[in-house]
Amino acid sequence: METQKKVAVIGLGNIGKAVANNLVNNKHNVIVATRNADEANDFAAQSGGFAKSTTIEEAVNTADIIIPAIWFGAFKDFFNDNGNSLEGKIIVDVSNPIAPDGNGGFKKIIGEMESAGELNKAILPKGAKLVKAFGTLGAGTLASSSNHEPEKDVLFYASDDMEINNDIEEVIRETGFEPLRVGGIDQSIRIEVFGDLHEFGKLGKAVNIEEAKSKL
Repeated sequence: METQKKVAVIGLGNIGKAVANNLVNNKHNVIVATRNADEANDFAAQSGGFAKSTTIEEAVNTADIIIPAIWFGAFKDFFNDNGNSLEGKIIVDVSNPIAPDGNGGFKKIIGEMESAGELNKAILPKGAKLVKAFGTLGAGTLASSSNHEPEKDVLFYASDDMEINNDIEEVIRETGFEPLRVGGIDQSIRIEVFGDLHEFGKLGKAVNIEEAKSKL
């Protein structure tokens, strides 16, 4: 069943492209927008009619569920630039607060006990609703594990507003995964890089629903 909510992916980096491709591959419509209009147009042209390219402004105004597939540090500008247009929208935070450590790995760029989800919630525009999702797997796994058989792999999410859970769970299913809520935004740290429920943390891999529930 196709979601009644309009979904926009803003940014077509590794995570954004994986999410948008998973929606397209499952024959669900998606709006795509980037600062590089040609990139969005090319993606839409190869989507079999399931993706529509627009400007970022139009995507924000049109979509009900907005997935800014952008770097953690860019969220403040995104919120400031779009302001009142985000009122009533569901914003999906896919970000991980990390940067290269200079030794071939990555380091956390915020406090050890801080999460991107909680920090982004603190600057969320009035009337917008935040969900933490889609950043719990690496981009490669997000692409390769979609529609895994015989059991779908899990995508964890965190949300404070129970009224939006059905909407975000439907979108997660439309990308070929099984949704599982870990709690409120204050649990975001568990599903961000280095967290115990992240692929690049203690969990170490994509898991099915029974394996996932055993970790909660």
